[in-house]
Amino acid sequence: MAEDDEVTYQVTSNDEDQYSLWPVGRELPPGWKAAGKTGTKEECMAYIKEVWTDMRPRSLRESMG
Repeated sequence: MAEDDEVTYQVTSNDEDQYSLWPVGRELPPGWKAAGKTGTKEECMAYIKEVWTDMRPRSLRESMG
């Protein structure tokens, strides 16, 4: 969408090491924190692709040993 091109996003993560995008300036939902990367949607998605190498939630990874 064209309006997405003008939005600056931040990468967010939760306690389960899951990642998401959130528009900069909007209050984060409960349980989510800024992960330190902001930029265009494409830049943020590239960052997530680089760092989120195991899609399983942390609790599942830990229970599996």
